[in-house]
Amino acid sequence: MENISSISIFGFVANWSPYFFLFTVLLTVFYFLITKKWYRNFEGGRPLRVKEGTVFVTSMVLLYGMYGAPVDILSHILFSFHMLQMAVVFLLIAPLMFYAVPEYVWKAFVNLPVVKQIFMITRKPLVTLILFNGVFSIYHLPVVLDFLKQSGALHSAFNALLFLLAILMFYPVFNKVEPRENHMGGLFKMLYVFGIGALLTPACGLIIFAGTPLYETYTDGDAWLSAMELCVPSGVLDGLRGQGLISGPEYFTDTTPVMDQQTGGIIMKVLQEVFFGFMLGFIFFKWFKEERMDEEETTRRSVENARIQKELFNQYR
Repeated sequence: MENISSISIFGFVANWSPYFFLFTVLLTVFYFLITKKWYRNFEGGRPLRVKEGTVFVTSMVLLYGMYGAPVDILSHILFSFHMLQMAVVFLLIAPLMFYAVPEYVWKAFVNLPVVKQIFMITRKPLVTLILFNGVFSIYHLPVVLDFLKQSGALHSAFNALLFLLAILMFYPVFNKVEPRENHMGGLFKMLYVFGIGALLTPACGLIIFAGTPLYETYTDGDAWLSAMELCVPSGVLDGLRGQGLISGPEYFTDTTPVMDQQTGGIIMKVLQEVFFGFMLGFIFFKWFKEERMDEEETTRRSVENARIQKELFNQYR
């Protein structure tokens, strides 16, 4: 048994994924072209705010950190890193997109013909909540996760589907496209976020309290080596396999599979509580601010109406 730093034997490409780095760079360049250069071509287009650009760049750094940096290869060795990926990408980066991407871009995107049909489902928030949590739970069934980790295309497609469902799930809470009167009230938004956490709990609980290892791709040597092909170039993996240098994840850590599973479930639940705590605080203070603004606006209109009535009375007295 070596230690976690031994993942360097997989090489630079496996550890730092220059291809995914290029993807995030291109995505960032495209974002700034739209928001800095082409924004006048959009209805309601406006210059990019510094806060929006900062949030987007931070999100891209986090995305690369989860899928391009060593965290990705570690997620195929230790289940706990896999759950770290899940929490950061789907429960942090997904909602941040609503504050990184300007509302006019969201509006143009959501109104695209096919996309518009997909986002119609957000009019029934309970459906999007159940969809994400249901698919997330199915994804973590041992037979499903072990199967998906044998195919790079299927695994990537399923992660993309989960990210889309996460966007749809958070849309009713954070979107800036729909008219204000179509938004859920502050209290319902807070209950909705509580609901997301509640529906995530059973999946995390089953993982935390399982008394035996659930996933072959984290325990069985052959299944694990096959899953490692998702992030390690085949030539490198074949060379290491041929030399008999590695046979399973135990080469990199002495953590038992059950302890690793439990740690993963705890990481997911704790990060969810932290992220949702910030969300609830944000929603509450925004709700409080809006309620005060509504009261002030009502008072202003009442004073204005009283003034007009008094002028009319004086005019025709």
